[in-house]
Amino acid sequence: MNNATSASPLSFAEQKLVELNAEDGFISLVDAFNRACEEFSDRPAFTCMGQTLSFTDMELLSRQFGCYLLDHCGLVPGDRVAVQLPNISQYPISIWGILRAGLVVVNTNPMYTAREQLHQFNDSGAKALVVLSDLLPVTEQVIPQTGVETVIATSATDLLQAQSLPDSSLSNLVAFNDALALGADKQLPKNLATMADVAVLQYTGGTTGPSKGAILSHGNVFSGLRMSKLSIRFAIEGEPDLLIAPMPLYHVFGFTMNAVGGFVGGSHSVLIPNARDIDAMVATMKQHQFTTMAGITTLLQGLMRHPQFDEIDFSKLRGIIAGGAALVKEVGDEWEARTGSRAFEGYGLSETTSVLACNGPDRSRIGTVGAPLLYQEVKLIDAEGASVANGERGEICTRGAHVMQGYWNRPEATAEAIDADGWFRTGDIGVMDKDGMVRIVDRLKDMVIVSGFNVYPNEIEDVAYGHRDIVECAVVGVADERTGEAVKLFVVSTNPDLTDQQVKDFCREQLTAYKVPKHVAFMDELPKSPVGKILRRELRV
Repeated sequence: MNNATSASPLSFAEQKLVELNAEDGFISLVDAFNRACEEFSDRPAFTCMGQTLSFTDMELLSRQFGCYLLDHCGLVPGDRVAVQLPNISQYPISIWGILRAGLVVVNTNPMYTAREQLHQFNDSGAKALVVLSDLLPVTEQVIPQTGVETVIATSATDLLQAQSLPDSSLSNLVAFNDALALGADKQLPKNLATMADVAVLQYTGGTTGPSKGAILSHGNVFSGLRMSKLSIRFAIEGEPDLLIAPMPLYHVFGFTMNAVGGFVGGSHSVLIPNARDIDAMVATMKQHQFTTMAGITTLLQGLMRHPQFDEIDFSKLRGIIAGGAALVKEVGDEWEARTGSRAFEGYGLSETTSVLACNGPDRSRIGTVGAPLLYQEVKLIDAEGASVANGERGEICTRGAHVMQGYWNRPEATAEAIDADGWFRTGDIGVMDKDGMVRIVDRLKDMVIVSGFNVYPNEIEDVAYGHRDIVECAVVGVADERTGEAVKLFVVSTNPDLTDQQVKDFCREQLTAYKVPKHVAFMDELPKSPVGKILRRELRV
C-alpha cells in the first residue's frame, strides 16, 4: 500500500489548524516569534514601570534566558519550567526563553499558597522555577518537597536596577540577572518544536479532586490567536496596537492576549503589575494613547470610580474585551458613555485556549457572550448527549484547533471531557438564540467565579474539613456587587463557640485570597438527597 492511501486523514482540529495557518505557514510559536522580531525589530514590545523593551531587546533577552536554561540547568526539550510572576517584563522574557529552548511553560499564580504550589509543581514535574523574590519565604517551604532543581528569582525592578537576592535557605537559587549574564553571547540550538508539541500547562480548577493541567500545544495557542483576530476585527491594517495589560499574564486570557498574541502581532503591551492598585493603573493609562485592553466588570467599575478616570485619553480606543465574568449592562453603558468606546463580552476556558465566543464591533448584544468564533464547531447538548434546538438550554460543546490536547497525566479526566470526535464539553449550560448569539445561563459543575477567577467548591470544602470542629460543610456562590460572585461556606460544627472569623482564618492559611469564604453560615444540618448527598442547590435559595 503506498503512502498516499495509507496516510491517516486529518482530524477536524488538524484541518482547522491547517486553514488558520495557511497564510503564515508557521512551524511553531517560536517561528512566529522569530518573524515578529525581524519584522518589528525597533518597535516597542513591552513597557513596564517606565521601561520599554523593543522586539530586538526581547529577542536578545529571551535568547540569553533560554541559553541559560539549556546550558546551566541541565534541561532538555519537553522539560517543564514554572513561572510565578506578576505582570512585569521578566514574565514575557521568561516564557519566550522557555519556548525558544523547546521547553514547556507552567503558568503559576503568584498568590498561590504553599499547598497549591506543592501540588502544581509536583503534578507538572517542573524542574525549574522563575519566581518573584518577594515570594521566596513560601518558596523555601515548598521546593524541598518537589523535583525543582533550579530556582531563578527576580525583584520587580531588576531590569531597571539589579537588586540583591534576600538571604535564603535554598541552595539552588540564582538571580534572574545572573541567569541572563550566564546565557549571554551564546546561541540557541535550532528549535525543532512543531505545532503539535506542548507549549504550556495551564492549570484549571477541578470540580472534583485537585487542579488539572490543560495541555496547550503550540498549535492550540496559535489557533486561538488567529480565531480571535479573524473573528473580532479591532485592528486597523498598518496601525500597530497599543494594549493596556491588566489581566494577569499567568491567566490563560492575559497569556494569550498579551504575552503571546500581542507580541507575534507586532503590538505594544503596557504591563500593569498590580491591577488592584487603581491609582497606579490610572496614572499609567494617562501616559498612553492605547487602542484596546481586556478586563472584567469589577476592574471597569474600579476604574470609573477613580477621580481621574475622565482625564485618560480614550481617543484611540477601539473597544475592550470583557471576559472572566458577566458584563453588567449598567457598567457597559457607563463605559461607552464616558469613553466613547464599547466593551464586548467574551467567553472561553483554559481548555479552549481562552476563546470560544465573543461579541465584536460588527455584532454585539449585552446579556450574551456573542457568537462562536470562526473556524470551530459549537453545539449544545442535553443530558443524553443529543443536540438541542436554538432557544433551548444545553451544555456548550466545541471542537476545533483551539481545544486542548487533554489534561496532563489524567487520561480518564481527558476522556470525560473530550470525545472520540474531538468535542470538548465545557460544563457550562447555555442557550443559543436564533441569530447564533450565545447566553450562559448556568454552570453544570457548581463553579463560582470571583473577580474572573474560577473557584471550585470541592477544593474549599476539602480545606474546611481539615478543621477539627467542622463535621460537614458545603460551598456555593452568592452575588457580590464588587467581585461578581463571592464564596459562601455553610458549616455544621461540633463547637458552638466556633466563629466565622476563625473559619475564615483557618481557610486563609491554605487558600489564595479570592478562594477564602467571604461569608460563613452555621447550620444544624445541611440539606441532603435520599442517598445522603449534600444538595448545594438548596443552599443557594
